[in-house]
Parts: sequence; C-alpha cells; structure tokens
Amino acid sequence: MRELFDFLEQPNFPPRYNIAPTQPIPVIRQEGGKRHFVLVRWGLIPSWAKEVPQSVLINARAETIAEKPSFRGAFRHHRALIPADGYYEWQTTKPGSKQPYYIRRADSRPFAMAAIWDNWMPSNGSEMESAALITTQANQSLMALHHRMPVILEPSQWDLWLDPATPVKELQALLKPAPEGLLVAIPVSTRVNKVVNDEASLLDPVTPPDVVPEQAAKKSKLARDSRQIDLF
Repeated sequence: MRELFDFLEQPNFPPRYNIAPTQPIPVIRQEGGKRHFVLVRWGLIPSWAKEVPQSVLINARAETIAEKPSFRGAFRHHRALIPADGYYEWQTTKPGSKQPYYIRRADSRPFAMAAIWDNWMPSNGSEMESAALITTQANQSLMALHHRMPVILEPSQWDLWLDPATPVKELQALLKPAPEGLLVAIPVSTRVNKVVNDEASLLDPVTPPDVVPEQAAKKSKLARDSRQIDLF
C-alpha cells in the first residue's frame, strides 16, 4: 500500500476485513505537496456541527456533494483517498434474507475510493477527524446488486483529486461509475453481517441462494429490509 500510494508514514495498521461505520479507517490526503496516511472516523462530522449528527454520514452522493451543506466545504477543501482491496454489498435473495458480496478489482490489485474528510472541534476543546466516501450510480455489471457504488479513482487521477487547487468542475468530472469489467462480485458468507467477525475467511467464496428479481424485491419492500443496512 505504501509503495502504491506513496505516503510518507510507515503505519502499523493491521489488515481489516469487516470495517463498520464510526470505526477508524485509513485515508490518504495531501499536505504540503506530500501524501500522508491518517486514521479517521468513518462517518463525516462537518466542522461547523454543534454535535455529532444522529445519522452517520458514511457516504456523500456525487450528484449533490457540491451543494449539500454537510459535504460542500469538505468537497472543496478536504479531499482524500480511501485505500482498499475490496468492499461489501448485499443483494436480496429470499424474503427476509440478503446475500453479501465481496467486490474487488478483477486483477485483485488495491484501489482508491474518492473521499472527503473534515476536522470537528466541539466546545469541550477535543478534536476529531472524520471522513465519508463518495458514491455514484452503479455501472451495468453491478447494477443487479445495488443501484449505487463508490467512486473509484485510477492512479492517474489521484494527484488531480488531492490537489487543493483543482476547480470544482474538474473534480465533478472524476465522479463517474467504474469502467465495465474493472470489478468482480464474489458471494461470501453471511458471517460478514456481524461486525464482531473480522478475519480473512470472510472473503472465502460461497454458493449463493437463488436471487429475488429486483423489481419483485422492491414491490415486497425487501430491498430496504431493516435488519440489514445497505452500504450505499
């Protein structure tokens, strides 16, 4: 990761296989023309907030990020990369059930998700840095799983994204679905539904059950099953 992202630090951050909202996540950001590895809270707290938002802001929609009060300041001034080698998404299978999928690059290489971060300083004088990843419409190959996906930036785009001088229009042009064929979705165990499980075996492929068609799932209101929160 350090070689790929060219950050200065040598962090002793263990592998994670099941990161949950409000837990620490690594981000790569630029300061003084150099890239740095920093751990921040997953769930953005805007710098102007008087208290921690009741809704955990883990995602920012690309279509409205430049206008939404919670995100527009960070979008203009505090952009980052979230390094990863995969993420999870869930698909409705049968009434009351969802099948998790591990989504990674087809070549298994690490990648970078576009993110924003902010520094919150409440009245008690403490300080907390936090981040949200940016989502956009899913590409055709992943649309069957979910209608949203994270914005994945290619290495050639990282400098432009991290540069504080990049104009907003150029930033917005980067917020597109991943190219078709870049990612593959692998069905994995429902053990990933419990955040206490955090080991490499969560990535082992399984045979998924039959999938309920998306329209049928929507009609039966299973797409928003309250027992499983959609990542995007």
